[in-house]
Amino acid sequence: MWKHAGKTIKAAAAVLTLAAVLSGCGPDKDGAATAAQTNSDPISATFYVYDTVATIKIYDEKATEQNIDEIRDLLSKIDLELSRTNKDSDLYKVNAASGKEAVKVSQGTFDVVKLALAYAEETDGLLDPSIGPLINLWDIGHEDAKVPDKDELETARKLTDYRKVTLDEADLTIKLEEPGMVLDLGSIGKGYAADQVAKYMHDHDLNSALINLGGSSINAVGGKPDGADWNVGLQDPVKSRGSQLGTVKINNETIDSSGVYERFFMEDGIRYHHILDPRTGYPTQNGLMSITIVSDNATDADALSTAAFVMGLEKGMAYIEKQPGVEAFFIMDDNSIHATSGLKDRINLTSDLYHLTD
Repeated sequence: MWKHAGKTIKAAAAVLTLAAVLSGCGPDKDGAATAAQTNSDPISATFYVYDTVATIKIYDEKATEQNIDEIRDLLSKIDLELSRTNKDSDLYKVNAASGKEAVKVSQGTFDVVKLALAYAEETDGLLDPSIGPLINLWDIGHEDAKVPDKDELETARKLTDYRKVTLDEADLTIKLEEPGMVLDLGSIGKGYAADQVAKYMHDHDLNSALINLGGSSINAVGGKPDGADWNVGLQDPVKSRGSQLGTVKINNETIDSSGVYERFFMEDGIRYHHILDPRTGYPTQNGLMSITIVSDNATDADALSTAAFVMGLEKGMAYIEKQPGVEAFFIMDDNSIHATSGLKDRINLTSDLYHLTD
């Protein structure tokens, strides 16, 4: 936690944890993966990719160090495509050329941006990948975060318009039509990376693994080595990191959470969190503390957790109920939990502070 000029800035990391202790190997002092494996220990490695700490644990006895090396290469490729901060990445070059020219990108980058725009269209712009100007202006999670000037905010809000992103599928080019536009794939990029790693594992017949991207998203490839489900702890949104309100079991699924506790700052007694509403330019204020998505794939989970949060409880719940292979639960600021029909019976509450609604 940092204190700065009358406001408090906080960035919370892991919000999902494995409820049962999982033994495994971690990085050595040089950051390389330790790959010694026993019958119970996974091969594991930790990477920093796409501005996120990624931890991969493979429990399948067929796994080798070569698999870890190839996954590292795969994640490095994704970082070179989608990172906003890597000057060599496709996305950085697209943003640098906003209002000027179309930029040729890789097939992977093109596909992710195309999918992000499809989500934007489907959600009437509530999940807008061109929200970068607003994210830059608020700078939430960094020490200089503050409430922006209203004129600056309005300028950034007007630059947030997915309809001004032009794709050319034949040439694999992307153009941002207005100077100052900025693509940000934070609402979809981690999920896409997790799905690519999961695909690699399925292609290599690795049937038991966990992919943890930043703590807010856990992708289970299959179940435990004995076929049992993984038991995932659910972070209590008002308590310190590692405090659980309950658990949920997953198997060959992804669980992804978004909440007001992840990145925020306090100014004049008001909490300003990182989930921004493109319609207003401000952080959402709808009574939601967190939303957790359980989905068949990580890309959907990543995107929908943000979209449904901006929609709010009623519209978000209705939207998720229509999505095949997707479930969710919403935690409100009155400590009530509202779960979609397919998830209610899967949540095991362990905290007396919260209650599931009928």
